[in-house]
Amino acid sequence: MNVYSKVIVFLILFVVVITCVSCEDVIDVDVQTEPSRLTIEASIDWEKGTTGNNQTIKLSTSTPYFSTNTNTNVTGATVSITNDTSGAEFIFVDQNNGTYLANDFVPILNQSYTLNVLYNGEQYSANETLKPVTDVKEIRQSREDGDDENALEVNLIFDDPVDEENYYLFRFKEQGDLLAELESADDEFVNGNEISWWYEKEDDSSTNTEEFKPGDVVNIDFFGISESYYNYISILIEQSESGGLFSSTPVALKGNCINLDNEDNYAYGYFRLTETVTSTYTFQ
Repeated sequence: MNVYSKVIVFLILFVVVITCVSCEDVIDVDVQTEPSRLTIEASIDWEKGTTGNNQTIKLSTSTPYFSTNTNTNVTGATVSITNDTSGAEFIFVDQNNGTYLANDFVPILNQSYTLNVLYNGEQYSANETLKPVTDVKEIRQSREDGDDENALEVNLIFDDPVDEENYYLFRFKEQGDLLAELESADDEFVNGNEISWWYEKEDDSSTNTEEFKPGDVVNIDFFGISESYYNYISILIEQSESGGLFSSTPVALKGNCINLDNEDNYAYGYFRLTETVTSTYTFQ
């Protein structure tokens, strides 16, 4: 290598080093944070075949994304649900861990109820109607309806009621998984027909997801829900499934819990009342 070549190589190395060093500059980015808000998980689910008397409501506070605070349980609140027709009030007792329990709740289909939560001197309220769910006719497995014709899927068979609008929520959770998968549906194009709702899992090494195989057990919850809750949960499901470099940032999703004393200090979460069918299926 001649002297001229050595000079060229030196200059190239010098530029590379300077570039690498300049890339080490620290950039401070201001991250917007929302104020801490009350989060209300008031899912009153009446499983068919039970009295539905035992119900639980969970209260917590929201935290910034990068917060290291793991104790967000809310204690000391006053929580109740009232039957809007009879005026019967059901008190949910503070368990000092963020949960509030009632063992005397009386569920009535198509009945309107009002949730009341008193927290930090402010009153939160929400109103919903307990929606029925149709019976499940059959649960079976197949390889016909899913996206992958070679993958096992579970099929939930039921008749949609005639001459009425119905909205459904499905929750599938394979035993051993940490999280369940939620799916929502309405009967706009299938009103009054037999419906076969399928669920399958596809192999995905990035999430350690594997297809169903014989011996796998999946828990299935089938809910009848209101139109307003259908709209809420559908957006929530869509946000949870979005991702990628060019996806939009999810916005805070407001539920139906209103702060009667300060509307700007609204709560997260939702008050829902549903009838549900719970099943377990083992793949053959």
